[in-house]
Amino acid sequence: MSFLIRVQLPDVPGALGAVATALGAIGADILSVDVVERNSGVAIDDLVVELPKGRLPDVLITAAESVADVEVDAVRPYAGVLDTHRELELVEEVAGRPGEGLAIFTEGVPRIVRAGWAMVVGPGPEGARTLTASTAAPQLRVLDLPWLPLERATVLDGEESWVPETWRELGTELAATPVGKPDRVMLVGRPGGPQFRAAEVARLAHLAGIIAVVLSG
Repeated sequence: MSFLIRVQLPDVPGALGAVATALGAIGADILSVDVVERNSGVAIDDLVVELPKGRLPDVLITAAESVADVEVDAVRPYAGVLDTHRELELVEEVAGRPGEGLAIFTEGVPRIVRAGWAMVVGPGPEGARTLTASTAAPQLRVLDLPWLPLERATVLDGEESWVPETWRELGTELAATPVGKPDRVMLVGRPGGPQFRAAEVARLAHLAGIIAVVLSG
């Protein structure tokens, strides 16, 4: 079974190699690696690893944190490998089918930012309404979003009063970005975390900006 493990480690030569060695010692096979963020001597990396049948994911945390100054942010099941070229593929697909572009974008974003779901919301007569939603998104037609309209991409507090109770129970981390205009916003959720990093939010905002231009063309 494959898992996505997010680790914080010193941004120095050999640190990632030491983590890989520790994971290999427990039989974990690293399928792919993506650098999420580098800041002040610390790197945040996402690793997709495959564990032998019968091994529990807890062993990944123990192994990775056996390396000095390494911390595990989160471990969760993950299908496939990390592919940093998916943004280009998604833009091409939207450009090829602009009539369905917003729905295609919404379905594709969770794979790119490693989230559980995404939805695009806009203003409605009774509050924010869902315009499009990915396959795994919560089935909510109307939401009370006090922060709408939204001027720039941001991380949202998943414990605020507007957040549905089921989202809070799942420990859902949230990020949002305008899609072309402040009152059309993509909301992205990661049930169980990890939290969205600044570099990930910037990546989401950049992609949303490109898609908005494509859809307006």
